[in-house]
Amino acid sequence: MKPFFLEDDVAMVTGAARGIGRAIALELAGNGADIAVVDVLAEEAAKVVKEVEALGRRGQAYTVDISDGEAVKNLVDDVVAAFGSLSILVNNAGITRDGLLIRMSEDDWDKVVSVNLKGTFNCLKAASRIMMKARKGRIINMASVVGIMGNPGQANYASSKAGVIGLTKSAAKELAPRGITVNAIAPGYIDTEMTKVLSDAAKDSFLTAIPMGRSGTGEDVAGVVAFLSSPASSYITGQVIHVDGGLLM
Repeated sequence: MKPFFLEDDVAMVTGAARGIGRAIALELAGNGADIAVVDVLAEEAAKVVKEVEALGRRGQAYTVDISDGEAVKNLVDDVVAAFGSLSILVNNAGITRDGLLIRMSEDDWDKVVSVNLKGTFNCLKAASRIMMKARKGRIINMASVVGIMGNPGQANYASSKAGVIGLTKSAAKELAPRGITVNAIAPGYIDTEMTKVLSDAAKDSFLTAIPMGRSGTGEDVAGVVAFLSSPASSYITGQVIHVDGGLLM
């Protein structure tokens, strides 16, 4: 692929203020895309916009609760008004509220599913309206290996990410005739703010199970997103790509 193979593209990346989302935003900008940086962390999102602009691309920050469908519809309209189009959507925003199933509150269940699954649905639905008219688009949803294998203390998170996989496959079948691909990435143990809170014992347990013997980075995930956003991936849709160092192979 040539450098700047995304220079005619506009990408909206949710959860882009830090961690995997920030790495994705910068990777796509580095390959020529303009970036709508979406996150509830307004100050950190603004910093990412400056990093995008330092790469020579346009960037703009949006503070939106993606679990609010009407707010997301307005967000997409605002992005198109500001940038002129929307051709790449990366649904990366997600939260955790861990706890054993028997002690998990209904609120902890609802909040995680609302952001991780409903939020992905809201963004996918709103962006699809634009992409269907253009008859082209790339949608990448962030799942997780936890959505495939389950994990003690994460019933809500695992369920939400399993739902993202089902949503990805269904949307891929619906949108393929309009030239839109929909894929998911299932990261394993990635070194981010979300995993930093794990105990040393939990981290060691993960690392022991990973054949490559190391945690992943945001850049490991971002490179796959760039590929799935590129012309080189035009015949790939409905897939779940594991970025996990061999954890689930």
